[in-house]
Amino acid sequence: SPGAAQCPVCARAMAETAKPKVVFVLGGPGAGKGTQCANIVEHLGWVHLSAGDLLRAERNSGSENAELINNYIKEGKIVPVEITVKLIYDAMQKSETKKFLVDGFPRSMGNYQGWQSVVGDKAEVCFCLFYDCPESELEKRLLKRGETSGRDDDNIEAVRKRFKTFQEESMPIVSLYKEQGLLREISSVASVDEVWAQTKALFEAM
Repeated sequence: SPGAAQCPVCARAMAETAKPKVVFVLGGPGAGKGTQCANIVEHLGWVHLSAGDLLRAERNSGSENAELINNYIKEGKIVPVEITVKLIYDAMQKSETKKFLVDGFPRSMGNYQGWQSVVGDKAEVCFCLFYDCPESELEKRLLKRGETSGRDDDNIEAVRKRFKTFQEESMPIVSLYKEQGLLREISSVASVDEVWAQTKALFEAM
């Protein structure tokens, strides 16, 4: 009813029951995901969640999960996707803002299936944003970044390996979202400002 829409308590209750909105952000190593995610957070008020950051934070938390995660990593095994997805979903539950950028996820079919089984329809996936950039450009950017970043994976062999992994594991996910009509593709070869203008327009049109 019109009255309900104006009642702050009702509005809050409706907001609490509304499904969180999710945009997955994918792109090869060096495609500029981090920069654009930071812009979306700063200018458009979305919450940025990175599976890697959440895992690192949980590992240091001393929780029951932390021991489990550390054991997997110590043995060189991949942390089960259910744990990763649950960390993402728990972070969503704790946040007052219900609009999330999930960065670098789902990066494989296992990630995608894990999300479907753990979260499923408890969240609304608005779209998957894919920053497309050719390998030659990514190599150039990462090697330049490697001069100052101190990251040991910003060298030519590691860069090529990461790109190959992205092509083999993440591109099938990009294709899957394309088939579902949920892919939004932006070429990140252009300047940071141009890419931001396109990104901003995409979110403002939602």
